[in-house]
Amino acid sequence: MSFIKREYSHYFIAGAAGLLLALLGRFVFASDLFHEAGGLLMLCFLVLVPAALGATTAHFTPATATRSWRTVWAPFLTVLLFLATALLFHLEGMICVLIIFPVFLFTSWIGATIYVVMTQDKTDETKSYTLVAFALLPFLLAPVESQFIAPTSLRRVENTIVIQAPATVVWHHIIRVPAIQAHDLGPSLIDRIGFPRPVEATLTHEGIGGVRHATFERGVEFIETVDVWEPQERISFSITPNTATIPPTTFDEHVTVGGRFFDVLRGTYELKQLSPTRTRLILYSQQRLSTRLNPYAGLWTDYVMSEIQRRILTVIKHRCEAASVLATN
Repeated sequence: MSFIKREYSHYFIAGAAGLLLALLGRFVFASDLFHEAGGLLMLCFLVLVPAALGATTAHFTPATATRSWRTVWAPFLTVLLFLATALLFHLEGMICVLIIFPVFLFTSWIGATIYVVMTQDKTDETKSYTLVAFALLPFLLAPVESQFIAPTSLRRVENTIVIQAPATVVWHHIIRVPAIQAHDLGPSLIDRIGFPRPVEATLTHEGIGGVRHATFERGVEFIETVDVWEPQERISFSITPNTATIPPTTFDEHVTVGGRFFDVLRGTYELKQLSPTRTRLILYSQQRLSTRLNPYAGLWTDYVMSEIQRRILTVIKHRCEAASVLATN
């Protein structure tokens, strides 16, 4: 390592060691060995592997370094290195990297801090044994964790908008949604992290039993079967992803709609006429989450669903208000 100044070589070794351990964990937990138990969504990977990364980084960081460098900055840089490597070599998509980044960052700090506290004033041999314990713990506990089924929780996401148009006009624009252009939706973070934009929603026939086909970019389609039909008041439908039309490369396995970890079950529009020319429109949906970190994962799924719904409501609002203006002129 002649290209690295001697005084910095230990920092390079610390980062490389932490990276190698994290990559080992990534490949082991992504293998068939732990696939049925949740793979990369197991707590042993999401919590214990980054804790081991932090401990490893702290172990190889020179003892002369400041405590904040050993427990905060060195693990932080190693986590960034690992996630950048995962993106560069297409091991994970951007959405997965964003989701696990806060968890990895926090638990790597915890692991580094625990290691430093436990090994303070200890012999080199004790430090080495402690490091080995951190490194082996995720793999030793994984078979135990695999015996437990991930809990399932149902979540509801609701968005509301007030439209300057009568309920009859709004109703016409929600039962079917003609083609949406990208400029109609406006910019959103969910576009940048890879979620396809909504395109249109068709309806086979009006009334209970009618089938809406809600399509998104990149071949994503959802089949929505109407089971509540109350004209100018409410329409509700069950949602089933059309897996035959969704290319396997559109979503990462961990965020696939209708997959083992996440699904969208229902959607509902409710209208409340506030005046002859004003209508409150509510759109809410129900989702299933089946992960070992449902409260945390739910923060992300709630945000994504809320953004999708907000943008659809905004398009409907603009179209209804434009139609209402035309009707009065």
